[in-house]
Amino acid sequence: MMSFRGLTRRSLLATMGLGALASTPVSAFAQTSYPERPIRIIVPFAAGGAVDIIARVVADKLTEAWKQPVIVDNRAGASGNIGAEAVARAEPDGYTLLISPPGPIAINQHLFSGLRFDPAAFVPVTIIAGAPNILVTRPGLAANLPELIALARSQPGKLTYGSPGKGSTPHLSAELLKSLSGIEMTHVPYKGNAPALNDVTAGHVSLMFVDPLASLQLVRGGKLRALGVTTAKRVSAAPELPPLAEAGLPGYDAASWHMFVVPAATPKPIVQRLYGEIDAIIKEPEVVAEILKRGFEPSAGGPPEQLAQFVQSEIERWSKVVRAAGAAGVE
Repeated sequence: MMSFRGLTRRSLLATMGLGALASTPVSAFAQTSYPERPIRIIVPFAAGGAVDIIARVVADKLTEAWKQPVIVDNRAGASGNIGAEAVARAEPDGYTLLISPPGPIAINQHLFSGLRFDPAAFVPVTIIAGAPNILVTRPGLAANLPELIALARSQPGKLTYGSPGKGSTPHLSAELLKSLSGIEMTHVPYKGNAPALNDVTAGHVSLMFVDPLASLQLVRGGKLRALGVTTAKRVSAAPELPPLAEAGLPGYDAASWHMFVVPAATPKPIVQRLYGEIDAIIKEPEVVAEILKRGFEPSAGGPPEQLAQFVQSEIERWSKVVRAAGAAGVE
C-alpha cells in the first residue's frame, strides 16, 4: 500500500515535526513508567462508524495490556479538522492520540484556507489499515470503465457523481479519474455517504466512489454496478474487482488509509512504545478479522520514521489532485 520515496532525513523531520522528537534526550525518559494515567484516542468521526469501531478494538487491547483506561473520544465535523485540532493543541506527552484518514494529515492543508492547526504538528505512530473505495454506478450506465469514460466523453458534464462532501477522499478519487481520463462530470456533494449512495442506487446520480462495507451488498444484489477499486492492488473485501489502473486507467491510485498520530513534540521513547504495542495489536488474528469485516485492508504499519516519508509523499500526491479539482480555498 505504501510507497516510500527518497527524501532527506532532515526534510522529513522538518515536515512532520520529527526534529523536536529526534532531539529529545532518550535518557530524560528512560525511567518513565508511561502510561501512568488514562490515554485518550480522538476519532474525528461520529461514533458507530467503521473507523470508530476499529479504534475501540485497539483501545480495549491497549487497556488490557497497559492496565490503564484507553478512552475513545469522538470529535466529528469539518472534514476531520475538529478532532485533529484538539490533538494538535494537546500536551505532547503520549496521552492524546488521533486516528486519522488522509484528510487532516495530507489533504485539508491544501483544501481549507482557514485551517486552525498545522498538519506538521503531528508525528506518525503507525498505519492500522488501508481504506479502499469502489467505483460504483447506477445499473445499466456502463459495463466497464472504458465504456464509462467513452460515455462521459460523448456527453461532457452530463454524468454526475456523488460524494460525502467537497474535498473528501471519494470526491478527490473522482477528480483523479477525471484528470487522468480527460473527462468532465458534475459533482453533487452530500452530507455523508448514505444519501449519496441512495441517489446513485435510485438512478438520480450517475456514480460515486464509496467504501466496500456500504456498497458491496448493493452491488451483489444487482442494485449497483462496480467497475473497480481505487487501490493499486485487489482488495480482500472484493477480490473479483480489478484496480482501476488495470481496468482501463493506467496510473490510477487513490489508496486511502487510517493512521495513528500524536503531537509532534511527543518524546521518541513514548512514540516507539506506542508503535510497538499498536503494531502488535493490529497483527493479532482477531483484530485482522475485525479490520477485514469493516471493509478495510490490514496494514503492515511501519515505524514512525518510514511513515514520515510516506506522509510527505501523500501530501504531495493529494496537493496535485486538489489543484486539478479546483477545490482549494474552502473556508
